[in-house]
This record gives sequence, structure tokens and C-alpha cells, in this order.
Amino acid sequence: MTLDLLSRVRDKALTKRTQAALSDPAKWLFLDTETTGIAGGTGTYAFLIGIACWDAGGLAVEQFVMRDFAEEHSILHELAVRVAERPVLVTFNGKTFDWPLLETRFTMTRAIRVPRLEAHLDLLHPARAVWKFRLGSVRLVDLEREVLDPCRLGWTRKDDVSTALIPQLYFDYLRGGPPGPLAGVVRHNQMDLRGLAALFGKMNRLLADATEVDPETQSLDLFGLSRFFQRRSEPARAFSACTQALKRGLPSDFRSQATLDLALLAKRRGDHEHAAKIWHELAGDESAGIHACIQLAMHYERRARDFARALQFARLALAKVQRFRILSQDRLAPARNSRWEQAILRRVARLECRMKCGGMSPLLPIGPIREARRVRGGQSSA
Repeated sequence: MTLDLLSRVRDKALTKRTQAALSDPAKWLFLDTETTGIAGGTGTYAFLIGIACWDAGGLAVEQFVMRDFAEEHSILHELAVRVAERPVLVTFNGKTFDWPLLETRFTMTRAIRVPRLEAHLDLLHPARAVWKFRLGSVRLVDLEREVLDPCRLGWTRKDDVSTALIPQLYFDYLRGGPPGPLAGVVRHNQMDLRGLAALFGKMNRLLADATEVDPETQSLDLFGLSRFFQRRSEPARAFSACTQALKRGLPSDFRSQATLDLALLAKRRGDHEHAAKIWHELAGDESAGIHACIQLAMHYERRARDFARALQFARLALAKVQRFRILSQDRLAPARNSRWEQAILRRVARLECRMKCGGMSPLLPIGPIREARRVRGGQSSA
């Protein structure tokens, strides 16, 4: 399983107890709450707590509904028991909202200790990394519709309750209204738990082996997966996912950045000639050309020891930065371009000095050079 990838804790930092819990599906608990508001704080209650777990080959769902505020102690006690039995929590945005809210409610009881978790896996952040390029919005309902293929599974959100209306429906019930509308809230919670469990399985399969990705996986999703592996310090898997993304055909808005990423990954794995080949291909690109030229200047100066070519690409990078400064509509461009220009000017001056001195001058005589900058949503590394 790849639960360690979904968590943000590195393998070597995990205790044996936590590793055992992560590898045992019987210890996983899916959780989703419906609350009296989205602000959080001591005045917000979780009036419906839904949990789910794998049992007998299926997903068993259990829900605790607070018919009035006096029942909060009881449902929190039951939740504490369930978490003690299954201490690996799986949520969607639960690290930011659901679990902190429940921790507050546990503390407010002054009688029930906050349950100890072995791990908390929040699917929002990896889902955002993988699918944001294609979908933009990564709400659970959007992922269910676009990623999980609910029609094939026979799922439907028809007549689903809007999340924004849920607090008001509960308050109407507390004021003596009929309980019927709450049935829709309960069903909404059940569907969220079902979608959460299905999304977990989808992500687990996707992250299991990037070298054998489902042929139906779209190129933009592979690019997002590559970025996710980069942040997780998994360069080999990032390289594989990025390569597949380019082979399957990326939209033009993403292709140059993915190609630049591929070159940087090749550089980090020590394949400098392959990286240089890619940078040569990118040198004429409008968005990635600046970084490609900077990297080529570095390559020819530090590895090939060809200072003439290094100077050629440094001057080309300088010309591109100056042109970009004129054409860019970005309000932050002037300050950023100034930093780039100064860094490249220092490199040009150093290379000219080295050529005059026969290549014997120190490598960094003029001060630090910072060339890792973002361009139109992409990034490079010096």
C-alpha cells in the first residue's frame, strides 16, 4: 500500500506501531462531519458524525446524529471508542476543519480525552496536486463526478442537499421543524463517505506504481502526479510520470513547463547530457526559454568547461529577460525581472573575466547568483 505517500511523514520517521497501523486496512477509519457552521471555533458543533470502515469485504457506514446539544457527550464518547479501535484517520480537508473541530469539542467536554491517532491522511492535498491542472476545482463532488466515474458505478447525487443549506436545516429541526429534511443531510453524509473511500482507493492505485499507470489516465493527471512526487522527494517516480505525461500529449500551456521539469529531473539524477539536450530544445520557447538558457550557461561553464558557449547562452538569457520585461503584463514582473537581470549580468561578467584570464579565474568571484525563479506558474532550479 502507499499510505506513507499520502501521509506527510517520511518512512524512516515512522514508528513500528504507526507502520503496522498504516499497513492494516482494519485500522483505517474514514470520517466526515456535518456541522452548524464553517467558521469553526467553540460555538460550532458537529451535529452529524459519519464514519466508515472496511468490513467483510464492504464499506460499513455508521452515523451519529445529535438530536439536541445534550447528546454531544454521548456521540463523542462513541467516536472516541471507534477511533481507539481504528487509529488511522482518512478525511477530505479533515486536517484543516473536521478533526480540529472535533478536538475542540472533545476538550470542551472536560471528560473525554482527545483520541490518539497513529496517522491522519488528508486526501485534499494529494488530490489537489494530481487533478488541479485538469479540473481546477477539487471538491469531493467534482472528483467523484470527473475521476471516479459515478455513472459506471451506478452512483447518483440527484436531489442531493447543498452543503451551504445543511446548518440551516439542522437549526430548523431544533426549532421544532419536521425531521424529514435531515434525512437528506444523512444521505449527503453517506455519499461523502462513499466518495471518500472510493477516492482513497483510486489514489492508492495511482500512487502504487508510476511506471505502470492505467492507460486511461490523462496526461494532465500524470503531470500533476509528477509534481506530487517531486514534492515528496521521489525523483525517479516523478521522472517516469512526467515522461509518460509528455508521451500522451499535454496541452500547449503545460508542455513547455513539463519539458523543463523533465530536464531538471534528469539533471538531478545525474543525466546531464540528456538534460542539456532538452534545454537546447527549449531555448527558443517563450516561457521556458529563459531558464533553459540559464541552465545551458551553467552546464557549459561548470561541466563542459566551454566558456564561449556558456557566455553565448548567458547573453541569450539576458536578451530574453529584457524582452520579457517589456512584454509582460504581470504587475510583479519589474522587480522579478530586475533580480533575474542582475543575476545574469553577474554571470556574463564572470564568464567574460574567465575568458580573458584563460578560464583560470575563480568560479564565483562576484557573489551569489540566485536563478531559481517562477515563470508563469512554472519553476526552475539552479
